[in-house]
Amino acid sequence: MRSENTPFEGGPMDGRVLPVLVGPTGHPPKWYEIPVPDAAGGPPTVLLYERVPAGYSKRLGLQKGWKYAYRPDGVKPKLRWPWTRPKPAPAEDGPGPQ
Repeated sequence: MRSENTPFEGGPMDGRVLPVLVGPTGHPPKWYEIPVPDAAGGPPTVLLYERVPAGYSKRLGLQKGWKYAYRPDGVKPKLRWPWTRPKPAPAEDGPGPQ
């Protein structure tokens, strides 16, 4: 498999460059999870990084590559398919229409 040296930005991995395996399209995965073991033997803490564009060229505006940005909340957004209905708005308490 092919790998690509990808920089990490923010969080504990700030400034490090790691080889990340690329997929069949030549892009690294959209999310990169790093499990950090707990010193007390509890469940590991997961550091979450999101793939973002590394920058753009000046002349043509082409993308220069990818980097990973730290997501401190540690939650990936759920996958939303285009054919699913939007989430219903929460119902407000009070009298209904008359």
